[in-house]
Amino acid sequence: MLSEPNRPLYEVKAGLFKGLAHPIRIRILEVLSAAPEASVSELIAATSLEASHLSQHLAVLRRNRLVVAERRGSLVYYRLAYPQVADLLRVARALLGEILETTQSQLLEHGGLPEIPPVSVSP
Repeated sequence: MLSEPNRPLYEVKAGLFKGLAHPIRIRILEVLSAAPEASVSELIAATSLEASHLSQHLAVLRRNRLVVAERRGSLVYYRLAYPQVADLLRVARALLGEILETTQSQLLEHGGLPEIPPVSVSP
């Protein structure tokens, strides 16, 4: 966990990536990257999850200090805790695009395979 001061940084980083290691959590962060904040009902609509499942994923993101929640009346709104979270998602998307492009080039060069249409890495 982030609050253990004697852990080596690489272990703390691994914990962070474990917290990110679910497609739904990535989707939640993408939704929050595209808007300043989102209510729980908006996140349910964007992820097609039941409220209880969404709550579990949001709890993981909160424990890893990636999102923060604010209650306003009967509604709870979430936002990214740090703008760097959106940057991390953009870098991951760019890296995946580069990996796919390199893999395609290597396949064409070494296997004589027909050209594969470009793959778009969507947000």
